[in-house]
Amino acid sequence: MTRQSHWRDRIIAAVDQGLRTVAGHASAERPSPAEHVAEPALDADERATSAALMRVNHAGEIAAQALYSGQAVFARSEDTREHMRTAGREEQDHLAWCRSRLDELGARPSLLTPAWYAGAFAIGLAAGAAGDRYSLGFIAETERQVEAHINDHLSRLPARDTRSSAILEHMAADEAHHGTTARVAGGVELPTRVKAAMRLGGEILRRVAEKV
Repeated sequence: MTRQSHWRDRIIAAVDQGLRTVAGHASAERPSPAEHVAEPALDADERATSAALMRVNHAGEIAAQALYSGQAVFARSEDTREHMRTAGREEQDHLAWCRSRLDELGARPSLLTPAWYAGAFAIGLAAGAAGDRYSLGFIAETERQVEAHINDHLSRLPARDTRSSAILEHMAADEAHHGTTARVAGGVELPTRVKAAMRLGGEILRRVAEKV
């Protein structure tokens, strides 16, 4: 097969995966970190706060699925593609955990889920096309920013919502691991302007998904 046909097949597979993700068909391979944590007695305000924060995290995991899928399309080496697949499977766990927690809180995901996926997939394609070292560097910076955002959410969650905090703590550890392995695999440091643009994009997602 030609390189072009390989890319075409990967794009078709990625689109299929994207449709399943947007439709809410993600399932977790690992049990939820909240599995053995009792459901707390939250008042209405606490429940609303937790729901808004978990909706943002769910939207972020939608975007993470899309980024990894897009980057894998143009990955040059099989090692890089395997890195994307492995991290993507763990991100799918996060997605399923966040969706389950939203259901428990009686809340919905972001109404802009298709937009989050489509935008992140396009960014992933661009990062992948730039080459494996840049793509891995993009992962490392993304995960660093996501870890910081999750830690901020942990500080904002109602103290009694131990189920949500158990999920976010595990997610933060996974994100740190993904970032470290991407750097070790050869990820390069991104230019300052690219990091700033990534922070802006993440802030837009957080502010909008919390409400919509």
